[in-house]
Amino acid sequence: MIPELKFNEQGLIPAIIQEVNSHEVLMLAYMNQASLERTINEGKTCFWSRSRKKFWTKGETSGNFQLVKEILYDCDQDTLLIKVEQKGPGACHTGNRTCFYRRID
Repeated sequence: MIPELKFNEQGLIPAIIQEVNSHEVLMLAYMNQASLERTINEGKTCFWSRSRKKFWTKGETSGNFQLVKEILYDCDQDTLLIKVEQKGPGACHTGNRTCFYRRID
C-alpha cells in the first residue's frame, strides 16, 4: 500500500537513491504516482524524466539496474529514500559510480 504522499504541483516527488550496503547516495531523480507504482511492482527503479516527459527505468539502456530493497519516506511525506542494490559499475549516466562526484571547495 502506498501511503499518502505529497507530490508537488507537477505531480512529482523527489527520490534519493542510496546503495543498501555501502549507504552511498547514488543519485536523485523524480517519480510520479505511476512510476512509483511501477518501481514497487517491478522491483527496479523507474522514474519520470522531466526533460523527455516519459518513464525511464534505470539501466534500460546501460544494464546498470537498481534492484529495490526498501522504500522509505520522510516526516513531511514529500521525499522518498529508495535503498537499492546497484547492478553494474555505476548509477550516473557519465559512467561514475554516483552522480555526486563533484565537490565545492
